Amino acid sequence: METYQESGKGTIKNIFIGIGISMLFTVICLFIFSIILTYTNISEATIVPVIIVVTAISILIGSSIGNIKIKKNGILNGALVGGGYILILYLISSLLNVRFSLNIQSVIMIAVGVVFGIIGGIIGVNKK
Repeated sequence: METYQESGKGTIKNIFIGIGISMLFTVICLFIFSIILTYTNISEATIVPVIIVVTAISILIGSSIGNIKIKKNGILNGALVGGGYILILYLISSLLNVRFSLNIQSVIMIAVGVVFGIIGGIIGVNKK
């Protein structure tokens, strides 16, 4: 007999939970970074690297948590969490910024998102 988690509904729900956790963690971290940037002498040149690192860590955490209950297909589900996160991020960016375009930084973010999603998925399905 097939359980809820083995059906597609449980997997999709957990992928969206992983994306949501990733987004929430990103917002919190970038808010803290913006406060630090405002009240210290940290160079604005640190913004892009910090965004990439925060995104990677957020996707890793979200993908790990989202895949704990799934227990199979960690690579695929993790890639879906990372790819879904990046897709939502770029859809919002394109709506808010008329001059939005894909560039080398975008390609790096997509690769980071998918790779760290995969790593998080592997960690999540293997967690006891």
